[in-house]
Amino acid sequence: MVKTITQYNFEEEVLNCDQLVMLDFYADWCGPCKLMSPVVELVSEDFAGDIIVGKVDADVDHELAAVYNVMSIPTIKFFKNGEVVDEVTGVHPRKVLDDKIKALL
Repeated sequence: MVKTITQYNFEEEVLNCDQLVMLDFYADWCGPCKLMSPVVELVSEDFAGDIIVGKVDADVDHELAAVYNVMSIPTIKFFKNGEVVDEVTGVHPRKVLDDKIKALL
């Protein structure tokens, strides 16, 4: 299940989480984001229990996007112990995300 992450639950769901967190920074109007959305959903299902998967609407929570230097979307950032440990920007095949997750677990 993909969680909706906002400025109000970011600290609890991401910074204080003891699991690997994959955050998809997106916007509803973004075509490439729409292409990545089903991939993000599949990753959340396949890695359920191992990682937390969330989505941040960069238009709504632009402060979070700015703090984490999201310059273009989609941007997927991986957090471990409250720190960004990896990221990808743009549209990528599922295998890219799988490989990054496996390397970070």
